[in-house]
Amino acid sequence: MKPVDPRLLRYAGAARAFFGFGAVLGLAQTACIVAFAWLVSSSVVDALHGATPFGWRLVALVAVVLLRSVLVWMMEWNSARGATIAKSQLRQQVLRALPRLGPSWLSTRSSAAVTTTLTTGLDALDVYFAKYLPQLILTALATPILVAVLFLFDFASGITVLLTLPLIPVFMILIGWATQTAQKEQWLKLGRLSSGFLDVVEGLSTLKVFGRADRQVTRIRSVTEEYRASTMKVLRLSFLSGFALELAASLSVALVAVSVGLRLVSGDLGLGVGLFVLLLAPEAFLPLRQVGAQFHAAADGVEATEEVFAMLAGAGAGVAVAEGARDADGTAGSPTGSRADGRLVVNDLTVMYADTAAVRRFSAEFAAGQLSVIVGPSGAGKSSIVAAMLGFVPFGGSIELVGSGDPSERKASMGLTARPLGRADVAWAGQVPGLMAATVGENVTLGSEHPSPALVTRALALAAADAPDPALAPSNRLGVNGAGLSGGQAQRVAVARAIYRALERGCRVLVLDEPSSALDRETEARLIAGLGQLAADGMVVVVVSHREAFRAAAAHVVRVGAPIAARTVTPAAAPGTPTGARRIAVR
Repeated sequence: MKPVDPRLLRYAGAARAFFGFGAVLGLAQTACIVAFAWLVSSSVVDALHGATPFGWRLVALVAVVLLRSVLVWMMEWNSARGATIAKSQLRQQVLRALPRLGPSWLSTRSSAAVTTTLTTGLDALDVYFAKYLPQLILTALATPILVAVLFLFDFASGITVLLTLPLIPVFMILIGWATQTAQKEQWLKLGRLSSGFLDVVEGLSTLKVFGRADRQVTRIRSVTEEYRASTMKVLRLSFLSGFALELAASLSVALVAVSVGLRLVSGDLGLGVGLFVLLLAPEAFLPLRQVGAQFHAAADGVEATEEVFAMLAGAGAGVAVAEGARDADGTAGSPTGSRADGRLVVNDLTVMYADTAAVRRFSAEFAAGQLSVIVGPSGAGKSSIVAAMLGFVPFGGSIELVGSGDPSERKASMGLTARPLGRADVAWAGQVPGLMAATVGENVTLGSEHPSPALVTRALALAAADAPDPALAPSNRLGVNGAGLSGGQAQRVAVARAIYRALERGCRVLVLDEPSSALDRETEARLIAGLGQLAADGMVVVVVSHREAFRAAAAHVVRVGAPIAARTVTPAAAPGTPTGARRIAVR
């Protein structure tokens, strides 16, 4: 690992203040070390020559000891403060980055691993700031100054220290290579343990039903034992590296001591200078030795920051590519013209995952005032189209709202206002409801600063969740992940939440992904009627569905078919098309 990752200074402003104040404290500590060695050596020499030990040097020595104690305490305070603020800043930035990364990114990662990184992982920065970085500052400042002082007072001792000092970094590098793999394995096994335990807890009821719960005890015990073994391996290597570094430093100081002793006996060196050099030599090795000793203690925090920096870099790259993406705090605004005149225009949309095209050159229009449905086989790219509309994935092409926005932004060829679709323009509900432990009403108004009971009632009614069912009453309290509701009920509450957002914030577009997959025909018909009412009010309503009822009720059907690589938009009629309906086949 790098001594200090430059990205830490970029993403955590508190780190810069920590290093600045730490450098001042490090210089002050170095001055105290030199003053202490000089006062002690001169006091001993004076005492041997018969001078009284109680003089100004003793008072100065006490003052230096007290000052150094205060400086050490201030360094610890600076470390604790820097770690606390840096962790807070990194967590805030990651929490702001997660919406930009979107569900498509989160679906490729374990939620337990992400949680572990943001909690236990970043908490390990306490050790990194408290023990590793202060010694690194002293190594960069105190060690060169002390070596220069040794050269000034005793050239031979300075040469000895300068030649033996590189032994410690050499041992650090060799031990670092040996422990790097073990440290990464330990971090990966911690992630596996967290993910495995979370999976078991989430699926415990299903495991109990099928009589498989007891087998998971053995599995968790096995993963825990692997983590324990890897942790003990890292600890053994840590103690071994500490012993090697202590041995190297002790032998180096011993060489200085032997040289000083021989020259004292021969009379080539004065007693005062000899004592001064012997007191400074260990202090010159101490910071570098401590950096090596604290390397392993800080490794967990550094490993976690690598994950954090990868998230932040991914969020930045995603925003740069996804031209249509807008942050959630953007303004949807009200259109300047009639809502019924608005259209959502998707032109040459291309979505890539690594080197694979999930969607290539997809084009379609979704008009306000009518229910639009995207249909097609699984894997054809429907969810990727929705993710691009929401700005959750980088994409090529354009997604625009035409007929709304700033009148100064006009299409030259059409004379209509047009602007890129932003997240604040869209309300949506995915295939997974994503409910929380709260009341039904609180789940519907999630994110609202001023919840409206009347709007909750209307949203539930439009989502076909207004039946006389106590489970769907706004005051009914749900358990974790919406426990207490059936799959269809949870689905309708999620749809009601999207409708509530659209009505409260004036969103122009409502996007629903498989909103009726768990509904019976009667409830599905009521939901379709509610969505049709929203469309009639001038909203762009786009539904991804495999259900025949939605295809039959839609005024506009976009059919996405395989293969994805080469698609063209052509009109196609279909049996049972409602009067005035328009169908588009995308091949």
